[in-house]
Amino acid sequence: MAYRLTRKALILDLHAAFQCAKRHKGNKPYVQHFERKLKQNIEQLADDLLSRTYKPEPSTVFIVERPKKREVFAAQFRDHVVHHLYYNYTHQLFERTFIADSYSCIQGRGTHYGIERLKHHILTESENYGRRCWAMSLDIRGYFMHIDRNILLGIATDTIKRMATHSIDGLATTWQDVIDIPFVLWLTEKIVMLDPKSSCKIVGKPEEWEGLDLNKSLFHTPDGCGLPIGNLTSQLLSNVYLNEFDQYMKRVLHCRHYGRY
Repeated sequence: MAYRLTRKALILDLHAAFQCAKRHKGNKPYVQHFERKLKQNIEQLADDLLSRTYKPEPSTVFIVERPKKREVFAAQFRDHVVHHLYYNYTHQLFERTFIADSYSCIQGRGTHYGIERLKHHILTESENYGRRCWAMSLDIRGYFMHIDRNILLGIATDTIKRMATHSIDGLATTWQDVIDIPFVLWLTEKIVMLDPKSSCKIVGKPEEWEGLDLNKSLFHTPDGCGLPIGNLTSQLLSNVYLNEFDQYMKRVLHCRHYGRY
């Protein structure tokens, strides 16, 4: 029988998600405010999620200058806890579908891993530097701002449904035995289809946006497009979205030496 999430289990999972969201931010006022009534806040959040009445709160948007100028949509801490809950439920399921040469925001597959894989590809193609080879570096301009949320929802939903009956690491256990798939599908839609611009609170002066590439602002993207940079779920789901391209490069074009960060 497929796993179904209980209130008790969800409360425990939310406590774990809270600890993840709190990491390195314990002295922040908004964390301390949430923690003062932690039991009450967690239980209310669990009830909202189980009753399917949970709604993300408006984001705060501002400009940061370092390391480079960019626009940040910051979710409320309550929603950060939900993001970590979703990540804890789904990231291993999604990552099982990624190619080995996807390096971004995956535990154990960061910058150093990517450099070693690049070295491997160069050595292989050049036959240990014995012959000349070429490398092509490409970037997607304004990537996060132009993700089509409807397409992303379709990809994420299809992936979750497809993986639900797959075994975990060759065991008899499947993903639907440890994850409440209907709940995760509902939460996926709530997170993906959120318009971060809706009712957002802008902090700062209009002139702070001067000089920012319009392709890097959610205020200048087509309707139905864009994920807020900085959210943990945006990092995860952006990999889910581009996994389609990765699979095309590897399975259709048979590009042996390909990696994405």
